[in-house]
Amino acid sequence: MTDLIQQIQNVFTLDLIVFQLIGGILVSLCASLLGVSLVLKRCSMIGDGLSHVGFGALSIAVVMSVSPLKVAIPVVIIAAIILLRLSESSRINGDSAIALFATSSLAIAVFATSRAKKINDVSNYMFGSILAMNRHEVKIIVILSIVVILTYIIFYNKIFAVTFDGVFSSATGINVNLYNMLIAVLTALTVVFGMLMMGALLISSLIIFPSLTAMRICKSFKGVIITSSIMAVFCFIIGFIVSIIWNASPGASVVIVNLIMFILFSIYSKIKSKQKIFIRF
Repeated sequence: MTDLIQQIQNVFTLDLIVFQLIGGILVSLCASLLGVSLVLKRCSMIGDGLSHVGFGALSIAVVMSVSPLKVAIPVVIIAAIILLRLSESSRINGDSAIALFATSSLAIAVFATSRAKKINDVSNYMFGSILAMNRHEVKIIVILSIVVILTYIIFYNKIFAVTFDGVFSSATGINVNLYNMLIAVLTALTVVFGMLMMGALLISSLIIFPSLTAMRICKSFKGVIITSSIMAVFCFIIGFIVSIIWNASPGASVVIVNLIMFILFSIYSKIKSKQKIFIRF
């Protein structure tokens, strides 16, 4: 046990590791905040669709030898806005639009990288690794994550209203389209950051798991937001430490910890509901 504690202490004496941990915590926090609104609006799979778009953009950037973030951020933001518009269209429903973008982007990425013989260079973006990120990438992620969190806090009341009842919000004078677009843009930024950390295949778990776990025990929107945020940060830190100790994938470790917490909270919720039924009788 002493050796394990010493190993963890040695790891966290490295400045870059600590910086990566801070970046990961901020991204997890962004994903958990936005995840509550997306899950309640039944748009949680938009994260999965945008991650595939992001993978396509990052792949094209690698082929063109351009900075990945400079290409991925604007492309994913545009895709998020288009997806939002398509989901509101009566001709194409939300799931179909997400599938359309996800498969097309993945095909473009694979085609471009295979032609350029750089498919191995982009494989890291499929599964991600926060430990492989350099200091410049982490700095950008930290700064933009803080911007996302502050924006969410400033417009919290409007996001709350739009999440629960868009029709009533519109009747009270709130620009529903504007705030839906804001949620889409913030989600796009979070997905791009998360892809570098978790990979295209796992980033949607950061959006979905903390929210669903919090909803097992909380009934109010604010309660779910707070619990989801705490859960996201806790699971990321534990997953990050586990990945270092066991030399495993950080993204996969974080998801597994989230899964365990979801199962535990679901069991607790069922036991609690059965106790209430028993007390009534």
